[in-house]
Amino acid sequence: MESIQSLLEQASEATIAVKRLSDDKKEDILRALAAKLRANIVSILAENQLDLDRMPDTDPKKDRLLLTAARIEDLAKSVEEIAALPDPSNRLLSEKILDNGLLVQKITVPLGVVGVIYESRPNVTVDVAALCIQSGNVCLLRGGTDAFCTNSYLVALIQEVLASFDLDVSIVQLLPTDRKFMPELLTATKYVDILIPRGSQQLIDYVREHASVPVIETGAGVCHTYVEASANLENAANIVTNAKVTRPSVCNSLDTVIADREILKPLLNILAPKLQAYQVEIFADPESYLILKGLEYPYLKEAVEEDFGREFLDFKCSVKTVDNFDEAMKHIRKFSSKHSEAIVSSNMEYCERFLNEVDAAAVYTNASTRFTDGGVFGLGAEIGISTQKLHARGPFALEKLVTEKWIVRGSGQVR
Repeated sequence: MESIQSLLEQASEATIAVKRLSDDKKEDILRALAAKLRANIVSILAENQLDLDRMPDTDPKKDRLLLTAARIEDLAKSVEEIAALPDPSNRLLSEKILDNGLLVQKITVPLGVVGVIYESRPNVTVDVAALCIQSGNVCLLRGGTDAFCTNSYLVALIQEVLASFDLDVSIVQLLPTDRKFMPELLTATKYVDILIPRGSQQLIDYVREHASVPVIETGAGVCHTYVEASANLENAANIVTNAKVTRPSVCNSLDTVIADREILKPLLNILAPKLQAYQVEIFADPESYLILKGLEYPYLKEAVEEDFGREFLDFKCSVKTVDNFDEAMKHIRKFSSKHSEAIVSSNMEYCERFLNEVDAAAVYTNASTRFTDGGVFGLGAEIGISTQKLHARGPFALEKLVTEKWIVRGSGQVR
């Protein structure tokens, strides 16, 4: 294949078919897809194993690539949950009659062709397809080579379901992974309405810098938890541990612990054994390094500047010592990716200032950043967590896969 032009054209043409689907038909399609996933668990796992065999066990992305019977069941349930959500398109947002008799309405409409570029996460393939079908969009999926076998099989299942309803299978397409086609996708303004990169900061930066198609970033997560001097230290240690170890390869996991100097030692006394149990490697600033060394913490390294603002995606984190709230805020402003940030504190004034002043998609008081998720927030599955401010911010879920359109009804009016 020398070009993806024909695939782009097919996607654009398929928007007509998907927009005509009734709510009942969409629900039937998605419930059929959930059943198809459950019926093919063994085959999906076999394809996934082919991908897993090519990836070293030391690669932190391996957990993202891994599918299990339980994870496939969760995917099927997610598809059913999406099917039960209301279609966000064709909603009346406003209506008025002008003095000249024109009826002016503003409604929601599908975005059109949604291109998603992602790495090592086959669950994204199913979630995006289901979200796009339910919202009346076509999706172009450009997964990574790491998950090629799994993605190819999943898209084949999705297209089998579409075909069983006599629908254009180009409603959901998997683009080739060869990088030579990337410039063509990024500049396909005639055929693609929006691009959503989901993955490493390197991937997101590349798409943003080279795309002429509008981009919504589902950004990398450099997430901080600030333990302020008034915090309950046992609670703080539990929150930090949860944010780091429950699933370190995802974007809402903790990367840096910030702690006030006056509580640094007692905090680390409680926190160190909890992190040690998971063999978390700590990149510590000078003050925390001395304390952790005294505690004989076995997975300890001296932090360098590059260890702050770093998304680890692994059992690793950095520790930063500050004098006070204002210094913590300055550190977050400098290094945050604007994904999810948390403060642990009993000082309500500081908590409110944190919520109001930290510039991030999700901000927390006295809770783990691991909650930043469309499903957890009650929005259903998500395409990713948007870290920008235009169109969507936070969980990019079904409700944001639409734009606006003005409908004007007249009876011969001229201007």
